Amino acid sequence: MNFNYDVIVIGAGHAGCEAAAAAANLGSKTCLITMDMNKIGQMSCNPAVGGIAKGQIVREIDALGGYMGLVTDRTAIQFRMLNRSKGPAMWSPRAQCDRGKFIWAWREILENIPNLHIWQDTVEELLVENGEVTGVVTCWGVTFHAKCVVLTAGTFLNGLMHIGRKMLAGGRCAEPASYHLTESITRHGITAGRMKTGTPVRIDARSVHFDLMETQDGENDFHRFSYISEPRKLKQLQCWTCYTNEEVHDTLRSGLADSPLYNGQIQSIGPRYCPSIETKIVTFPDKPQHQLFLEPEGETTRELYLNGFSSSLPMEIQLEALKKIPCFRDLVVYRPGYAIEYDYFDPTQLKHTLESKIVKNLFFAGQVNGTTGYEEAGGQGIIAGINAHINCQGGEPFVLGRDEAYIGVLIDDLVTKGVDEPYRMFTSRAEYRILLRQDDADMRLTERAYRLGLVKQDRYDKLCSKREEIERIVEFAKTYSIKADKINDALESLGTARLTHGCKLIDIISRPQITIDNIAPHVPAFQALLDRIEDRKEEIIEAAEIRIKYKGYIDRERTIADKIHRLESIRIKGKFDYASLQSLSTEARQKLVKIDPETLAQASRIPGVSPSDVNVLLVLLGR
Repeated sequence: MNFNYDVIVIGAGHAGCEAAAAAANLGSKTCLITMDMNKIGQMSCNPAVGGIAKGQIVREIDALGGYMGLVTDRTAIQFRMLNRSKGPAMWSPRAQCDRGKFIWAWREILENIPNLHIWQDTVEELLVENGEVTGVVTCWGVTFHAKCVVLTAGTFLNGLMHIGRKMLAGGRCAEPASYHLTESITRHGITAGRMKTGTPVRIDARSVHFDLMETQDGENDFHRFSYISEPRKLKQLQCWTCYTNEEVHDTLRSGLADSPLYNGQIQSIGPRYCPSIETKIVTFPDKPQHQLFLEPEGETTRELYLNGFSSSLPMEIQLEALKKIPCFRDLVVYRPGYAIEYDYFDPTQLKHTLESKIVKNLFFAGQVNGTTGYEEAGGQGIIAGINAHINCQGGEPFVLGRDEAYIGVLIDDLVTKGVDEPYRMFTSRAEYRILLRQDDADMRLTERAYRLGLVKQDRYDKLCSKREEIERIVEFAKTYSIKADKINDALESLGTARLTHGCKLIDIISRPQITIDNIAPHVPAFQALLDRIEDRKEEIIEAAEIRIKYKGYIDRERTIADKIHRLESIRIKGKFDYASLQSLSTEARQKLVKIDPETLAQASRIPGVSPSDVNVLLVLLGR
């Protein structure tokens, strides 16, 4: 074996898998180093992918040639499109997966990528010479040399788990923590901090009274995560819902004195948007109940995941409280919930490529950047892997804008604003969410990935075919005239107003009661056009309909985004000594020195930099 590589990726979680696959598929000789080859792509918390805004990120990873969407579709045991009652900008796919099959699907993919090797070991030291990374050393004393290193260590760096007053070192339940690596990195001037996350109890299905719960069925239509997946093959399963009650809350309160979150044992910051059950009862003391979701861990296993009951309370308190819920009165569990503290690195020390500003060719992706969630990790991973390859082989940095992808919003937020709690993506974080819909991620990103070499010709041809079919439908609707007497009976039957005079078909489709599917049978020429679509017909029709119905909103948001691009084109890095600019506010000077933004637009997004500060910079640039 030769231990010299272009790219080394540390950690085989969701960020590491995408980073290693991207670098290798682009042609870099890559090594993925993981502590356990049987936990590649492990879903540490809920075995679910997607959700609000997170589902859009997975679609973007897929559009860029990544694998999370493909693996999710292959191992999904329930699929739903969330936010159906809202506009398509808010639609978000989510799938419950088979945890074990998810791991093996990832491993099968990685083991068959040319240029990619896997090494089972623990990295303890980062090798740096003259401010540039040169390799790593593992706990077995193996030295790897590399042009670039991507760190995706998740929660393993000095990981510490908590159940009540009991503390145990580890990166996940029954898995060891990684020591020394944080210290090896911080000695080069990179700042680290501590964060906390948690996971709920795992329940034996044989002890649950399902007749006392509400069922939650999935959907089995054409929607999937990947634009190139086959229909789901695994058995599709139910989920269930139930609620806590006052007795549950009283029991939980009785254990607060031994809660690591409230007795001073845990000092780090946890995710505000995904609080533990003990945090819920403290934050919302007057709320009589909280909804819980019981979800399967796999197609055949009896293990269930209790979403909404994350906890680090003593084990006996967790069990006693849960037994106060009627459906869990005979509860048997596989293990209690626990919290975990771990090291992360301040993401404002990164470029938009996710390369360190301090150590050249060192990249960070995933929870080590202060994020949480498989999807956020995977999105960072693919960008870090792409740019690590570019640093090795040459080329322009690959960066996504805030109007191009949720991944672009995520990374810009991290490197511009930093984090004061574990970062999770929401649709509200994106100012251009009408442009960043889940249905058109391939339209936004696949051509860029094709030019890069990450998407191959057959997939690009599929994109071109889809684009042509959508344009054909939209153009037909724009130009085809409808006579009132030919369509009025159909319109009335569909619950919409009759026409007083003729109009174009596009005006009818724009009505809220009308869809392409329900109007096409009444317009034979239009139906004939749709019938000629052979591949991914439902996906194409949905995309065309969204384009028609939301054209005004889409065009308006595109105009706003284009205006902001003017500031994105004004590069200011290296042009100012911010500390000496007395015309700027003190806070703006401090923040600008710390972040050192690339463009005026990035400067405008830094908390503490006001519009008047931006105007000062514009005036100075004019001089």
